[in-house]
Amino acid sequence: MHVAIAGNIGSGKTTLTRLLSKHYKWKPHYEDVEDNPYLDDFYNEMERWSFNLQIYFLNSRFRQILEIRERGQKVIQDRTIYEDAYIFAPNLHAMGLMTNRDYENYKSLFDLMESVTKGPDLLIYLRSSIPNLVKQIHKRGRDYENSISIEYLSRLNERYEAWITTYNKGKVIILDVDDLDFVEKPEHLGEVISKIDAEINGLF
Repeated sequence: MHVAIAGNIGSGKTTLTRLLSKHYKWKPHYEDVEDNPYLDDFYNEMERWSFNLQIYFLNSRFRQILEIRERGQKVIQDRTIYEDAYIFAPNLHAMGLMTNRDYENYKSLFDLMESVTKGPDLLIYLRSSIPNLVKQIHKRGRDYENSISIEYLSRLNERYEAWITTYNKGKVIILDVDDLDFVEKPEHLGEVISKIDAEINGLF
């Protein structure tokens, strides 16, 4: 079984992935942030490094999907390959931070990868307001994220909302995370687990 968590930067994907993997004994697949060789450069010079960063994430995510399929374990994944292709890359292209040539190259590669993969059994989308995202980003204190603008987050949020309304790869749970605190309030995590249990039981 493959469960994935989607959401904007700072929405709580990694935290929820960790908590759910512990609760359900699922193997976690985290986004490659700490060892990513492009992130610092990208946030300092987006136009120069956008294509490199997106290809790195696409490669990393595709490898995860192949590993999930080959091992047949129960897995929870922090962010999906679809978010790269339908939100981050087109946003960079629309902002003039990725050239037409690079974007078409990227899309062609994603289309090829998508043709040989399938979506997760369950997608959990974390919906968040911009103020909440900003608060969470500042709280975790990653230096390279200091330059993320409100406009950039807002554009991403708009694309997330448009994407989730058309998502058709499998079952979906949408969580409004502004008023949820998975870490400090166990009852909030319990509510989420109850929703997941209901969907998982419907999968089999």
